[in-house]
Amino acid sequence: MNKNLLTYKKSGVDIKAADNFVKFISNISSKKKGKKKLSNIGSFGSISNIPKNLKNPKIVACTDGVGTKIEIANLINKFDTIGIDLVAMSVNDLIVQGARPLLFLDYISINKIDLPKLKSIIKGILKGCDISNCQLVGGETAEMPGTYEKGKFDIAGFAVGIVDEKKILYKEKIKENDLILAIPSSGLHSNGFSLVRNLLKKNKINIKKDSFLKRELIRPTKIYVKEIINLLDKNLVNGCANITGGGLADNIKRIIPDNYCAEIDLKKINPSKIFYWLKKKNISDKEMLQTFNCGVGFCLIIKPKNLKKIKKYFSKDYKPYIIGKISKGSIKVKLNDKINWS
Repeated sequence: MNKNLLTYKKSGVDIKAADNFVKFISNISSKKKGKKKLSNIGSFGSISNIPKNLKNPKIVACTDGVGTKIEIANLINKFDTIGIDLVAMSVNDLIVQGARPLLFLDYISINKIDLPKLKSIIKGILKGCDISNCQLVGGETAEMPGTYEKGKFDIAGFAVGIVDEKKILYKEKIKENDLILAIPSSGLHSNGFSLVRNLLKKNKINIKKDSFLKRELIRPTKIYVKEIINLLDKNLVNGCANITGGGLADNIKRIIPDNYCAEIDLKKINPSKIFYWLKKKNISDKEMLQTFNCGVGFCLIIKPKNLKKIKKYFSKDYKPYIIGKISKGSIKVKLNDKINWS
């Protein structure tokens, strides 16, 4: 054989390694217990059953990534949780509109196929799907030499959910005097990491030597699917907001109907330790609120009479608490007072 002949492998793309990865995904996903599944992994497309108990089903679709939290994973060489983040970022958006997650697809692009790294990521994705009660039905893994530096990669996810038309959470369900509840976050979730990484660089902080930061910065995003679906089934919620990029104000205003205002009392918010640590690193109140969730991962808008019932569906660490109410007004969101950072 002519050793000078050009091949795909010599150009940086190993088809055999990619095929081995697909086989791994197929094997590990087929072992998951649950409802009878169609064989999708490795096919040209994915086929899923539509639940039969819905009179007028509507499809809801979301897509997202985990941003530069990937660089934290690379830095500490831990990849088994960012897959959970990836699922969380999409399914937590689905439930905002009342949808039940049905299926999930992933996209991974990488400089060179690294099976141990990719297997860890997929295990996290499968765990996220288990928590969300949805199926990983397919995806794409792209080996892209020359596009990414050595060891670098990116991931994206796509989720599809389903909801009966009468169960869709339209803005119009939100009324004056409804309460706004905060559900605690598990930490930073998957937003604000470019600011975090810049802060670490400027302060010359090595997170490998700091057990607190090493733990907190990679902590996976809380998936709220189970709790919120239970509430939706009982018709206990008028509105939801997933608090991601843009913080509390930018995400709440997306669900507030015209001529209504979400009045939020910031002093009632209870940030977790990581946010206190960040605040001490020369970040303004305004920047904290528009970049991070500041301890509020998800918001509910409910009738006051449903408060006691709702709290029963949450564990101690994620118990909802009141941070405001809905009033009449032309401004969608009013942030009153300040978070107590002392």
